Amino acid sequence: MKVAIVTESFLPRVNGVTGSVCRVLEYLAAHGHEALVIAPGPAPDSHAGAPVEPVRGIALPFYPTFSVGVPTRRVTAALRNFGPDIVHLASPLVLGASGLAAARRLDVSTVAVFQTDVAGFARRYGLRGTDPPIWWWLRRLHGRADRTLAPSSPVLAELERRGVPRLAYWGRGVDRRRFHPSHRSESLRARLSPDGRAIVGYVGRLAAEKRPEMLTRLVGVPGAQVVVVGDGPEEERLRRRMPDAVFTGFRTGTELSELVASFDVFVHTGADDTFCQAVQEGLASGVPVVAAAAGGPLDLVRPGANGLLYAPDDGGELRAAVHTLVDDVGMRRRMSVQAVESVRGRDWETVCGELMGHYRAVVYGTSERRAKSAA
Repeated sequence: MKVAIVTESFLPRVNGVTGSVCRVLEYLAAHGHEALVIAPGPAPDSHAGAPVEPVRGIALPFYPTFSVGVPTRRVTAALRNFGPDIVHLASPLVLGASGLAAARRLDVSTVAVFQTDVAGFARRYGLRGTDPPIWWWLRRLHGRADRTLAPSSPVLAELERRGVPRLAYWGRGVDRRRFHPSHRSESLRARLSPDGRAIVGYVGRLAAEKRPEMLTRLVGVPGAQVVVVGDGPEEERLRRRMPDAVFTGFRTGTELSELVASFDVFVHTGADDTFCQAVQEGLASGVPVVAAAAGGPLDLVRPGANGLLYAPDDGGELRAAVHTLVDDVGMRRRMSVQAVESVRGRDWETVCGELMGHYRAVVYGTSERRAKSAA
């Protein structure tokens, strides 16, 4: 197939949207499909053999790490020249709307992937009262796509409640070679926690949308050494409030693999994640997860089996859950085995194969839009 991906975020920006798009491109290349990427610049010339058509991008005022592309006629021209069988809209918002309109003009089928809780992030940045207009726009946009893919059952239910039609589930994969218990490093553990305390780790951006201030509730948990992996505007404030925590900064590659696998407990503080890849990577690394009972983690964390959940705004519950796992080595070991088992069959090869099934169903089936036009 020829697949055009119009994405609101791409390299060099690193986030969940970018990561998913990169894995899809690598899958398409490995299986002999042809791809084109249209993304906000600056961007690389290509990825996994797929050329990248950059357009001007601007950062959202309430979510500065997420840059959206400015609508332009270049989108229609690029799609016309490429001649795709399907247009994949990755977390569409602004550039995605332009891609959707272009695809409809060219009579090309579309799959929209809902991935970013824009309304939730806007609230985290203090923009009250923005839910109605944001959801009006998202409902209108996704309502014009041939199929919208939701990454988790809570998001699927929310989109149904909001009146978004033609929904289906599509989860996310995990690289089980990069994230695996075999990467656990005793020498690294000794550096992070010289006195042998249990390592309680967080991986993510240190910014309002991830609620890292919840980590301060872990100060003084007996037997715990908090390790924070990531950077962002909240880092200095957290350092002041958590003087005994280890801050590693932003890490990728082998360093990240070893860090995650070397945790004893993985903590996630976000409450607006539509999937939460970091949690899945922690599970794949054999680490019990403590996460907020909201959004994507509800599908990933099975309380008492591979981790524990806490009420999203209850710092006391977060602290108690972490204390429970730090204090019970046997429970952690049992959960570690179940954590690895819980992501079996969720590799990117399998998950991207499921995506191809959605592509084919839309392209070769009879979409509502095509049925109406034929009538």
